[in-house]
Amino acid sequence: MADSSFDIVSKVERQEVDNALNQAAKEISQRYDFKGVDASIQWSGEKIEMRANAEERVKAVLDIFQSKLVKRGISLKALDAGEPQASGKEYKISASLQEGITQENAKKVAKIIRDEGPKGVKAQVQGDELRVTSKSRDDLQAVQQLLRGKDLDFAIQFVNYR
Repeated sequence: MADSSFDIVSKVERQEVDNALNQAAKEISQRYDFKGVDASIQWSGEKIEMRANAEERVKAVLDIFQSKLVKRGISLKALDAGEPQASGKEYKISASLQEGITQENAKKVAKIIRDEGPKGVKAQVQGDELRVTSKSRDDLQAVQQLLRGKDLDFAIQFVNYR
């Protein structure tokens, strides 16, 4: 019998992020507490830029955006938001999306699988993803449960389960 496998990846669906950003922008434009504070959120190249005329307001914009991401099923671990920075009369927060598993993080996950996972499960790094193989599908599901229970500092998804 052939080995079963799945891949561990860290990807963000750009369209879902775009939808969350548009919803956040709409809410900011309609909310009473954001009237007259020049609050905004928009794409700036590959980064997401939030602006407002006060530090608390720009943090509130970030909070709204994060709540929209969660509602759309996107892990907040994929969002790397900086600290508010004063720029003239306004404050800005620049946020980026983290995609792909770094070599260091892939090795960390492979070590968890090797140390705590079922015997006979192999994990190998392939670029910015991790391929996990085993003869038993039950063992693969046990590995997925194990990794879901771990508090990793990056978002992971399981794809290509076969």
